Amino acid sequence: MERETLMLLEKFDQLSLTDEERDAFLKFYDKQLEEKKALDAVDTENVERMVHVMPIMTVVREDEAKKIYSREDLQKGAPATSEGYWQVPRLVE
Repeated sequence: MERETLMLLEKFDQLSLTDEERDAFLKFYDKQLEEKKALDAVDTENVERMVHVMPIMTVVREDEAKKIYSREDLQKGAPATSEGYWQVPRLVE
């Protein structure tokens, strides 16, 4: 990246960098470009793609419908029931 391009980006991003900060940024940017070029030079054609660095195994239980509680057990604490349903006071007339 050239200094003029950086100054234009400063204007767009409403930044004000000192000359020392510009020099440090340009030096950092050039180093990043060199590292990218080094990575691009590596032959990865026969390398399998991976999503995670470490192998991930997800343990998932079988989805089985189980009836843990009976209706009678659940309604033991109800103040009143009617035909197998909780009976509550009417709120709207």
